[in-house]
Amino acid sequence: MKDKIQKTNAARLLDKAGIDYTLVPYTVDESDLSAVHVAAQLGENIKQVFKTIVLKGERTGHFVCVVPGDAEIDLKLAAKAAADKKADLIPMKELLPLTGYIRGGCSPIGMKKTFPIFFDSSVTAFQHIYISAGVRGLQIKINPLSLIRFVNASTADLTAK
Repeated sequence: MKDKIQKTNAARLLDKAGIDYTLVPYTVDESDLSAVHVAAQLGENIKQVFKTIVLKGERTGHFVCVVPGDAEIDLKLAAKAAADKKADLIPMKELLPLTGYIRGGCSPIGMKKTFPIFFDSSVTAFQHIYISAGVRGLQIKINPLSLIRFVNASTADLTAK
């Protein structure tokens, strides 16, 4: 039952929009916040467990990339998606003040500000994906196309092949 799991802001926003999803809890390992660990906990394909990465473009400012959990983001491709020449990961200490989320619990839904969001194009191959619900220990299982529409995102090649 959904009622037993504490709803996060991301989940409430999906409820308000009438978007179908499932909250899926998992055991947090503070020494391993990787998506690989999350996928193993969920017993799911790592390619369907997506991680949210916040970057800063040289000219365009902050933007968000959502990529498969086992993939490395390609900074050149990410910059290109954001129509910039160069982009870098933001320093970890900037994550919470900028997004309202902590490392290991950053969701593309419900950040403090609205940023351009790009999903790796591999996302469209799946009926459902997992993203952080906004806290460590909780994932949202959702249809990727519904999610992309909801957060007004684009898809692009973001990872080194």
